Amino acid sequence: MSEEQKIFPYKGIYPKLHNSVFLASGAKIIGDVEIGENSSVWYNTVIRGDIHYIKIGSFTNIQDCSMLHVTNDKFPLNIGSNITIGHSVKLHGCTLKDLCLIGIGSVVLDGAVVEENSMVAAGAVVRPGFVVPAGKLVAGVPAKVVRYLTDDEIQEIESSAGHYIEYTGITIESLNNMLKK
Repeated sequence: MSEEQKIFPYKGIYPKLHNSVFLASGAKIIGDVEIGENSSVWYNTVIRGDIHYIKIGSFTNIQDCSMLHVTNDKFPLNIGSNITIGHSVKLHGCTLKDLCLIGIGSVVLDGAVVEENSMVAAGAVVRPGFVVPAGKLVAGVPAKVVRYLTDDEIQEIESSAGHYIEYTGITIESLNNMLKK
């Protein structure tokens, strides 16, 4: 099994990852990117901090085939802690506060803010500058506030982030077992 390059500098700036960060095969981290403790970046995800910075907190999972980017000198990408970013999500120059869930295939655009304990439904498009209020679910194209989240849904957001720490451990163990054979 050959060693795959996953981390790339841009204009001499290298990504800074906590030593507990998990990068799955195909993940590419480029430029001015900082990723916190126990976060995970899954298969074929690209995080491109080339023309502005990207900061990702702790215990955040970014699932397969997602794309994270920024807007030159205008909108960085700030992602908090304990966040689940579903498969094939596109995040561009936005802010995600702690404890939110971004559904599969959704898009969050420049200057948008997703407040704490909130959820973006699968396939939703959060337009530039829109604020998803704390404790709310947004859905649709363009995304609109649908309702308050239930206490169980808010608890599930936190649990989801925890599950991905568990999945990371299982994946690392499986890969190590494969290499021993």
